Amino acid sequence: MTTYILDQKDRPMRDLRISVIDRCNFRCSYCMPAEVFGDDYAFMPEDQLLSFDEIVRLVEIFARFGVEKIRLTGGEPLMRKNLHDLIARIKEVDGITDIALTTNAVFLVRQAANLKAAGLDRVNISLDAIEDEVFQQTNGRGIKTKPVLKGIEAARDAGLEIKVNMVVKRGMNESQIVPMARYFKETGDTLRFIEFMDVGNHNGWNMDEVVSKKEIIELIDAEMSLVPLAPNYFGEVADRFRYKDSNAEIGVISSVTEAFCSSCTRVRLSADGKLFTCLFATHGYDLKEMLSENQSDQDITAYLYEIWTGRKDQYSVDRAKYNKKRGDKIEMSYIGG
Repeated sequence: MTTYILDQKDRPMRDLRISVIDRCNFRCSYCMPAEVFGDDYAFMPEDQLLSFDEIVRLVEIFARFGVEKIRLTGGEPLMRKNLHDLIARIKEVDGITDIALTTNAVFLVRQAANLKAAGLDRVNISLDAIEDEVFQQTNGRGIKTKPVLKGIEAARDAGLEIKVNMVVKRGMNESQIVPMARYFKETGDTLRFIEFMDVGNHNGWNMDEVVSKKEIIELIDAEMSLVPLAPNYFGEVADRFRYKDSNAEIGVISSVTEAFCSSCTRVRLSADGKLFTCLFATHGYDLKEMLSENQSDQDITAYLYEIWTGRKDQYSVDRAKYNKKRGDKIEMSYIGG
């Protein structure tokens, strides 16, 4: 029987985001800047990662609290070997209705069909520009758009639901807002724009580099008229819009200029088994240690209950007051987006 619990702001726990690896083949400046995550950077050794058995056990426990959606993230999650096996096992957990994956899509050409067959429902694909020159600069590896676009095509052929995510940073890729909208309006894939956020400590975040939801919508609407849409469900992070002359949609995730903390139902699990109740958290709760100590499901359940019912996080609402007094935040590459 499912037990629904609420935090201190009456938010239920519905979504569990699981980082399966902290490595990535890209070096995007807003997530894993190359000057920090260089060739000598010490990533987690394999024996520190949560095993598939440990992940499935935790998913079963979270499902009893009302978690319905699982998102696998990284780093780049497709760098974790045999990920389709994990998906197939999560699919069997009672209460889990949706399994999604966040990826840069480079490895999807080889894996999309197997992932779909294993039970994957959706992919969120990161693509920050449609023009090669800009994209090569944003991904920090000189990779052109073709491998990502082929990955999107493979996901489409496999029957996966697709959303394309574009982080927009002033001075980096705002010139790509309208070209990206044009391209994905034609393909019919949902495109979501994400305001540049101050996740972690190394991306050089500055409010002046944030291109707001208002600016993004105005740029697109000037060429392709938009109609606002109602949310699909409580806690949906993107404000949705449809083109007047098309069924294609866009969304804007505006956690900087229009915070949505009041409806946040997400909890995050790092690749080494630490639980975080906010994307901007400064500390986590070590569940892998509890697993390694052979503590019972009942003990872990009680610990999770204590964590969630005490949760007060609303960093994006309180961002201005933190300023530089805030402690070091966890890196996005460590817990996923």
